[in-house]
Amino acid sequence: MGSTSRVVLVTGGTAGIGATISEALLAAGYRVAVNYGHNVEVADLFEARTGINAFAWNVADPQACRDGIARVQSALGPVEVLVNNAEITHDVMRHKMTEWQWREVVDVDLSGCFNMCRSVIDGMRERHFGRIVNISSVNGLSGEVGETNCAAAKAGMIGLTRSLALEGAARNITANAMTPGYTDTAMLNSIRPEVMAQVLKAVPWGCLTTQDEIARGVVYLVADGAGFINGATLSMNGGKYLA
Repeated sequence: MGSTSRVVLVTGGTAGIGATISEALLAAGYRVAVNYGHNVEVADLFEARTGINAFAWNVADPQACRDGIARVQSALGPVEVLVNNAEITHDVMRHKMTEWQWREVVDVDLSGCFNMCRSVIDGMRERHFGRIVNISSVNGLSGEVGETNCAAAKAGMIGLTRSLALEGAARNITANAMTPGYTDTAMLNSIRPEVMAQVLKAVPWGCLTTQDEIARGVVYLVADGAGFINGATLSMNGGKYLA
């Protein structure tokens, strides 16, 4: 079975980096489905523009993940490639962070990644094929002021990825992480010019990572021919953090 017949599921796939990844995979010949949390208007616009089916569920809920995967597989077939991109942020200094702000970020960003992997791994093992890419962050490597919740969750994703890689190798299942740096998104581009100048000073390359660069990295990692890349962390941060 070649890559053009494989089903890919991208979580958080209707906007931003997730949407760009989804469209790149579609262009590469995959059959693509995306998950989203709650923004129906954005999901409807994405479906109309791309023709990609979007399915709503909360990745922090294990049963919702199992039910959502069943819906995707009923529509498209077995999920052989999973891209965990769903995330939320509650940025605040640790001494002001509430338990809810901590827990919600960890539940979605880290536990959501586990829930999704757990929901597809049995099928991948049975078919002796699987590709998992977890979209972490440079902040999971370097840390960041005001992001103890996000940095902890993203660092956890890297550890989860490495363990998955060890567990899945004998069944031709790979797991790799990506750690994008400051990325060209609407949110980042909305900050004041003087703040952006300070952001770019921290990047030796002197510019933001593009969403297309991240998407090309994902397409590379999920390819049938990328089976010997396993347990890797692909850093795309312009040299901001060298690990």
